[in-house]
Amino acid sequence: MNDEQKVDETPRQETAEVGPENNGLDRLGELETDLAEAKQAVLYAQAEVQNVRRRLEKDAQDARAYAATGFARDILSVADNLGRALEAVPAELRQDEKLKGLLTGIEATSKELASVFERNGIKRIAALGEALDPNRHQAMVEIPSAEAEPGTIVQEMQAGYMIKDRLLRPALVGVAKKPD
Repeated sequence: MNDEQKVDETPRQETAEVGPENNGLDRLGELETDLAEAKQAVLYAQAEVQNVRRRLEKDAQDARAYAATGFARDILSVADNLGRALEAVPAELRQDEKLKGLLTGIEATSKELASVFERNGIKRIAALGEALDPNRHQAMVEIPSAEAEPGTIVQEMQAGYMIKDRLLRPALVGVAKKPD
C-alpha cells in the first residue's frame, strides 16, 4: 500500500463507524455555524464601510469649511494694519480735503474686508467687558482696576477671530485685577 491509499481509507473508516444520519446532521450544524459566522462578518464589514463613509464625508465637509484657514489667518494682519492706519489719523486731519479721499478709500477697504470675513464665516471675538475665556482670549497683562471685576477684560490689544466654530486667532487682552 502506498501513502495515498492509506489517506483515502482513513476517512472511509470514520464514515463507516458514524451513521449516515449523524454525519449529515453534524455537517448541517457546521454549515449553519459557518453561515451565521459569515452573516456576522458581512454585518461587521457593512458597519465598517458605513463608518468609513461617514468619517470621509465629515473630513470632506471640514476640509471645505476650513480650507481657507491658513489664508484667513494671514489676511488678519491686513485687517489689523488697516485698522491701525485709520486709528493713526488725528481728528483734525480727518477734515482735511486732501486726506478725505484717502481715508474714505481705507475705510471702504476695511468695510469690504469685514464683509468678506463675514461671508466666509470669520467673526471677531467679543472681548472688552467679557470674562476671560482661555479658549478665545490670551491674557497679556494684568491691570489693577477698582471698577472691573478681577478676570474681566479691560483692554484689547489685538482682535481675536473665529472661523465657523474654530479659533482662528485668540484676542490679546489685558485683564483686570484687584488694586494693590
